[in-house]
Amino acid sequence: MAVTDSLIDAALAILEETGLPGLTVRDVAARAGVAPMGVYSRFGSKDGLLEALFMYGFASLQAAIETPPTASPLTRLRTGCQGYRRFAIHNPQLYHLMFEQMLLLDLSPEAKDLAQRSFGTLVERVHAAMTSSELAGTSSTEVAQQVWSAMHGAVSLEIAGVHFATDRAQSFTAMLDALLIGMAPRR
Repeated sequence: MAVTDSLIDAALAILEETGLPGLTVRDVAARAGVAPMGVYSRFGSKDGLLEALFMYGFASLQAAIETPPTASPLTRLRTGCQGYRRFAIHNPQLYHLMFEQMLLLDLSPEAKDLAQRSFGTLVERVHAAMTSSELAGTSSTEVAQQVWSAMHGAVSLEIAGVHFATDRAQSFTAMLDALLIGMAPRR
């Protein structure tokens, strides 16, 4: 397991330094201090290594969006959204692999399930906020899709360097606040 972990760590470091085009089996093996065959014996191929990174990314994203269960549903939703942004900003190349390159990967059902769990968490948080009358809507999946679309768009633009706000974190918070206020029930 230590060799597998060191290969994942090496691949993550190379991915963040050079992007996906610079990620080679030979470089990952060299950084981890193993022969290239070590990558193939553990992951089967470069695509297997990419799937392992994809799965690592979604497991890490899931950890980043976890919130204390004692907070109000809307606070849990808001806090999870902030965790999503932090994850994306601190792991831009991994985020790119997870959301923009995933269609190029032949993912296993296990990998697809792991990716869907993150969205499932968002749906659960939205559903809880709707049940507590903090958000309006008839479908928690539809509302979650709207929240995710706004978050993904905002962080993708920020990662790409397309931003004009001086304080990017504050700009994200303001966007999130406006979105959630706009989704509040009309009283």
